[in-house]
Amino acid sequence: MSLRAALAILALAAAVQDWPAWRGPSGNGVSTETNLPLTWSRNEHIAWKLAMPSFSGSTPVVAGGRIFLNVAEDVHSREAVTLHLWCVDRDSGTLLWQRPLGGGNRQERKQNMSSPSPVTDGRRVWVMTGTGVLKAFDVAGTELWARDIQQDYGRFGQNYGYGSSPLLYRGSLYIEVLHGMHTSDPSYLLRIDADTGRTRWRVERRTPARSESHDAYTTPALLDRGASAEIVILGGDVITGHDPESGQELWRASGLNPDHDGNYRIVASPVVFGDLVIAPTRERPMLALRPIGRGDVTTSALLWSFGNGPDVPTPVADGSLVYVIRDNGIMYCLDAKTGREVYGRHRLRPGTYSASPVLADGRIYATNEDGVTTVVKAGAEFQVLAENDLDDYTLSSPAIAGGRIFIRTTKYLWAIGR
Repeated sequence: MSLRAALAILALAAAVQDWPAWRGPSGNGVSTETNLPLTWSRNEHIAWKLAMPSFSGSTPVVAGGRIFLNVAEDVHSREAVTLHLWCVDRDSGTLLWQRPLGGGNRQERKQNMSSPSPVTDGRRVWVMTGTGVLKAFDVAGTELWARDIQQDYGRFGQNYGYGSSPLLYRGSLYIEVLHGMHTSDPSYLLRIDADTGRTRWRVERRTPARSESHDAYTTPALLDRGASAEIVILGGDVITGHDPESGQELWRASGLNPDHDGNYRIVASPVVFGDLVIAPTRERPMLALRPIGRGDVTTSALLWSFGNGPDVPTPVADGSLVYVIRDNGIMYCLDAKTGREVYGRHRLRPGTYSASPVLADGRIYATNEDGVTTVVKAGAEFQVLAENDLDDYTLSSPAIAGGRIFIRTTKYLWAIGR
């Protein structure tokens, strides 16, 4: 092998990045990979596709050459076990193993009980179901431990089923249960030891929300300050920061439901980039915060407010710009420091957008429910680079790893790229 070829291989290996959780390696929908595919169709630039038994909002997670999927059988299946964890070879699309997660799959509006995405550290994988089953496996498929969160702490009380994904941080899983529409039990946050499955702590999270506004389908985010970190939880009309060691609430900001409506459930998750925290709500207002204080930081932390936020798709940011795609496909680009509209009201391919956009290779990839991924140039000028149609119902957000884009539709998991 020539020196040039060897250097090219090393450069490619250095650029390859895993996608170990729902929002990727940094938890904010951003990947550092380059040379990604720009165009594709059902028959072009497809490395492989793997048949899926049913739809799911769960995103594939990728590490160490393996893809992990939370998979549900059809809701009409009479099988006793209707939920599984799949492990797939990233390069070939071969199903390496599947393990049971239990029964009870059902449909709640757009969700079924496979909605939470797994999380992995490359050696182990943890997966939560909408039925409250939480399991850990090694990458060979050996079950390490299992929990039933509803059995331990009571039934989930969201109006449309449980859909939050676990956050993995320093050997612990952080799991939120934010509910109240169909229960009088308080919302809470769990810290579970990733090695043993034992609960390290459970803290209740009470808010002034009423009725369905207690419910949230968000996923915890990590605010890493270098010397310290905070677990960021969004839902119940407020956003809060918690000490990872104790669960103690360190700060809280309100203003997400100014009229105290009873139907302001929150779906889109918090976005953290550096010390900037973006807090979507049910469209308006979307808040940008820099929470550096303690206690009630509603006034001191607020940087700006935006009145045209998303309902379901979580925004994505690169530190300078924040990209917002509303459920109707209207796209905005905002200045991250001021909230000023850099551009706005640009329509992507008409359709409903439930998947969250991802940012990589100088591009925004946004997939709608019809399976059309619009590729938009990142930056201050709106420019559509491509529209790629897989022609299949899609709820899952794209994942990027190993030079490929992985998109999960109802019928297939697609590996797009070389």
